[in-house]
Amino acid sequence: MIRSFLGAAAMLGVLAGQARAAEPAPRADQLLFRELFRELVETDTSVATGSCTALAEKIALRFQAAGFAEAQITLFKDEAFPLDGGLVVTVPGTSRKAKPMLLLGHIDVVNARREDWVRDPFQFIEEGGYFYGRGTSDMKMLDAIWIDTLIRMKADGVKPKRTIKLALTCGEESGARMNGAQWLAEHRPDLIAAEFALNEGGRGETDGHGKVLSQSMQIGEKSYRNFELQTTNPGGHSSVPVDDNAIYEMADALQRVRALKFPVRFNDTTRRYFAVVGAARRDALGAAMAQLAADPADKAAEMAVSADRTLNAMLRTTCVATLLEAGHASNALPQRAKATINCRIVPGEDEDTTRAALVSAIGDAKVSVTRTGRVRPLAVPPPLDPRIMGPAEKLAARYYPGVPLVPAMMTWATDATYLGPLGIPTYGAPGQLFDPDGNGLHGLDERQSVQSVYVARDYLYDLAKVYAAQE
Repeated sequence: MIRSFLGAAAMLGVLAGQARAAEPAPRADQLLFRELFRELVETDTSVATGSCTALAEKIALRFQAAGFAEAQITLFKDEAFPLDGGLVVTVPGTSRKAKPMLLLGHIDVVNARREDWVRDPFQFIEEGGYFYGRGTSDMKMLDAIWIDTLIRMKADGVKPKRTIKLALTCGEESGARMNGAQWLAEHRPDLIAAEFALNEGGRGETDGHGKVLSQSMQIGEKSYRNFELQTTNPGGHSSVPVDDNAIYEMADALQRVRALKFPVRFNDTTRRYFAVVGAARRDALGAAMAQLAADPADKAAEMAVSADRTLNAMLRTTCVATLLEAGHASNALPQRAKATINCRIVPGEDEDTTRAALVSAIGDAKVSVTRTGRVRPLAVPPPLDPRIMGPAEKLAARYYPGVPLVPAMMTWATDATYLGPLGIPTYGAPGQLFDPDGNGLHGLDERQSVQSVYVARDYLYDLAKVYAAQE
């Protein structure tokens, strides 16, 4: 057996904030994993400058080198989008009764410009206890763990009862050309058919100094909608200005959107998360979380919790301006102004209720509010299945002692939305850790703690084996 639990437990001491003179030296198998992780990060898969197809082909070669048969590996792409390919790998199970499980991951990343970063975004850099590079947190760490899990199982002689499927797709981050998970769901649902899926979305929270505060399994997520605000005006020469100005109207509208705060809306998952994690924190913020879960009408608790941007986003629907375009010449009054408002909508609210709230907040009939962009299906929250939650909690107690594992609703949308219509409940796997600043996810100098990566790798390997042995 490759994994050494004692080694993982030693690493966990560092994660828990215990004093150590030095980090443990990586094991031989961890160095091999590090090389896999490096290859994923250093292969640019951004929509602006990269190719998912190139990375999918590299991953296929790794599986072939590990002894997987050609029939187990399916490379796919839409011929209209040659750079957006992906792959599916299948490990047959031994039981006719056990239904398949699916490991899902997107291999594309958010665009990154070298001039904005301190470090090269497409170089895998280990520095100060962190791995840096675009995709280290979202989500090439988990991609690498899923790939490594299947290769380790083969090396360890694991014979799963369930068939295990791994689908690595492109287009989750932008969908500008295509979305691979959507393509599989529409064109090759047989490749991904499963009793359940594990995806991104679960996470652990740290105090920013290495101490793990919580671990969560994603149970549901927000839906994603964009709205375009537009103002128009006849325009004219800038030497004869008037108060009726499309840019000023848009600026006023955006100020009102900025001030809009949707009401707190708990569901069973988020209420439990705030109650359990709040009690475990043992600080002022934790007390406010627990109080708000007990009494959502407590305005003081709401104000305290809402000051944390991550917790605020879990409490309510959020809408934020992300793009702005206005005017047509520097010496002319603007004839048009446009703004994109990105909304993340909690279960129980929808596109119509969110648009109505925007219209009401803006309060100006001259500002049009129109839904725009790609529309994902509404996410279907998976059930709190004890066969999923039980093993995750048991193993989390071993790898993260004293840290609660709780169900949580994530504030973003994932490719789980395309599996819901196929009847595949999808869970966000725990293990990944985030500091209070979010680790640069979708931003600059994205990073992930070195030791947290190695511990999560072992935790998820053991978890996948437990699920694979179920009938």
